[in-house]
Amino acid sequence: MVKLDAIQKRLIEEIADLHAVPSGAYNFRANGELAGRNTTANIDIVSKSDGSGIDIRIKPGTKNESVHIPVVLSASGLKETVYNDFYIGEDCDVVIVAGCGIDNCGSQDSEHDGVHRFFVGKNARVKYVEKHYGSGDGMGKRILNPVTEAYMEEDSSMEMEMEQIKGVDSTQRTTLAELKAGAKLVVKERLMTHGSQHAESEYQINLNGAGATADVVSRSVARDDSSQTFNARITGNAPCSGHTECDSIIMDRGHILAIPSLEANDVDAMLVHEAAIGKIAGDQLVKLMTLGLSEQEAEEQIINGFLR
Repeated sequence: MVKLDAIQKRLIEEIADLHAVPSGAYNFRANGELAGRNTTANIDIVSKSDGSGIDIRIKPGTKNESVHIPVVLSASGLKETVYNDFYIGEDCDVVIVAGCGIDNCGSQDSEHDGVHRFFVGKNARVKYVEKHYGSGDGMGKRILNPVTEAYMEEDSSMEMEMEQIKGVDSTQRTTLAELKAGAKLVVKERLMTHGSQHAESEYQINLNGAGATADVVSRSVARDDSSQTFNARITGNAPCSGHTECDSIIMDRGHILAIPSLEANDVDAMLVHEAAIGKIAGDQLVKLMTLGLSEQEAEEQIINGFLR
């Protein structure tokens, strides 16, 4: 794989499920530097003039193409903020795979803050996958603070898959979205914290046009002494529909705070929120243990199914 060592290749596999250089457009970043790039006839990737990130431009009508833009850090003490802007033309149908992996074996904290802005054209369809992962046995922390902004034109749609399952000590995720008439946003968040990790997720979704819809669903598990905060606010400024849901499992000495919030500024705004926090049901454990699993194996099976 392009300009990556063994550790960085492993991180790429974890966050982007890539075992070789992908076909299509890609931009690999490793320890703050460009590690490989490819463009296509329909997808162009250009570095910002100040070096702080990239611009990705996808031509109108582009379909069945993908863009991979993973970031990996394997140097302890490295901290960076990157700004990536995506311009998706009208009538596109594309997949964008991002994510960041940090391997920290040193004593200093390593941090990556990525700011992604999406400008989604009319009738365009976008699937966005973002996975965060941490590893390494050093005392330095692995910190990720992603910001995602989506500006969606009429009748566009965007599906976001946000996943953070292992190894990230601290994260603060901020997601903002502005939807025009007929636009549709679906967010699926999967999160697990353990040890003394802390994770915050904040969503602000504004439904500004008639027929706009949003569905924000988070599933999370807090183990050991870890803590989580989920804060989702959907604002209906037109005849629209919105739904936010937080479903969490708490274990050991974990702490979870769920703050679903709705604001209606139109009589025909239909908004719903749900939140549930609880422990693993004892009868579930007993049922699996009667099949020959240990208590720990039964817990893992339940958690894996819950986060799927």
